[in-house]
Amino acid sequence: MKKILITTGGSGGHVIPSLSLYDSLKEDFEVHIVTDIRGSKYINNSYNYSLIDVPNILSNLFLIPYNLIKFCFSIIKSYRYLKMNNFNILISTGGYMSIPFSLASYLMKIKIFVFEPNSILGRANKLTLSFAKKIICYDENLKRIPEKHHKKIYLIKPLLRKEIYEYKKNFQKTLEDKKKILIIGGSQGAKFFDNFISRIIIKLSKNQNIKVLQQITDQKSRENLENLYKKNQIDHELFDFDDKLLIKAVKYDLAITRSGASAISELSYLNIPFVAIPFPYAKDNHQYHNAEYYKKKQCCWLIMQKDINENNFVKFLTDIFEDQNEYFSKKNNLIQLTKEDTWEKNKTRLHKIINEN
Repeated sequence: MKKILITTGGSGGHVIPSLSLYDSLKEDFEVHIVTDIRGSKYINNSYNYSLIDVPNILSNLFLIPYNLIKFCFSIIKSYRYLKMNNFNILISTGGYMSIPFSLASYLMKIKIFVFEPNSILGRANKLTLSFAKKIICYDENLKRIPEKHHKKIYLIKPLLRKEIYEYKKNFQKTLEDKKKILIIGGSQGAKFFDNFISRIIIKLSKNQNIKVLQQITDQKSRENLENLYKKNQIDHELFDFDDKLLIKAVKYDLAITRSGASAISELSYLNIPFVAIPFPYAKDNHQYHNAEYYKKKQCCWLIMQKDINENNFVKFLTDIFEDQNEYFSKKNNLIQLTKEDTWEKNKTRLHKIINEN
C-alpha cells in the first residue's frame, strides 16, 4: 500500500482542503498529514497527523539570517521524517511549512503532487511546482502558473468534506416571508463581519423580516452580538468554527461570506447563492480570484470591502429579496454548475492520478 504525506500550512484555508483530500484517499492508501501548531486547531484525533515547526523566513527582517539557518535545519528534519516513515508520495497543499518537505522529497526522488484549491497559485506551491509531477486544482484558468507548467494541470471538481455530499441540497423555488441569512466571516478578517455586517443586518431588519445564522470570532464577539441582536429583536443564532454549520445552513436563503475556497465551494454545492466580500489582505488576493471564478459563471455577487457603504449595501440586499429574478437566476446557475459533482467521481479521479506511474 502506498504511503502518502500531505503537507499543509497552518490556516483554515490550507488545512480544511487537506482534510478533504485525506478523507478521499484514506480507504486505499496509508495517509498522514503534517502541519504546524497553528493548523492543529482545525484537526481532530480521527486524522493521523504530526506537528513540525518550520520558521517563516520573512516574518522579521532582522531575524532573516537566524530563520534561514533554522529553515535549513527544517529541511534536514523533513528528510529524516520522510525516510523514517517510508513515504512514497508527497502532496503539498501550500504554506511555507510545506517547502522543506517538498525540497527533501525532491532530493529523495519521492513523487510530488501540488494541490491548489484556490484560483491563483500560492507562492509555496509555485516553488514546488518546478519539480512536481502534476498540480491538482479546480480552475482550468489557474492564475500565476508559468506557461511551461500548464501541461501539469490536473482538474477535479471542488473537493468537499464527505459529509457535505450527504446533505440534501437547497432546491427551494420560493422565498418565505422570513428571509434567512448566513454570515461567514472565515478565519481571517472576521472582525469586519462582527462589526460592520452586524450593523447592516440591524438596518436591514427595519424593512425585512429576517433570521441570521452568524459566525463569531471569539467569546467577546458572541456576547456583543447576542446583546445587539436581542436589543433589536432580530431572530438569530451564533456559531463558532467547530459547530456543524452546514446542517443548518442548507436551509438558508443567502450567504454573506469571505471567499476562502472551501467555504464558497460548499455553499455552491448546496445551491446557496452568496455575496462574496474577499478578505482584502489575503496573500496574492486569492480570495478575490476564488470569488471571481463563480461571478464569471453568474453564480454569486462579488463586492470589494473598500466599496461597501452601509446604506447602499442595505439597499442592495433589499433589492435581492424584493426583486427575486436575479437571485433565482444565480441559484439555477449553481444547480447546473454542481449537478454532476459526487464524492465517488472526485475520489476516482484522484486515485487515477495518484496511481499513475
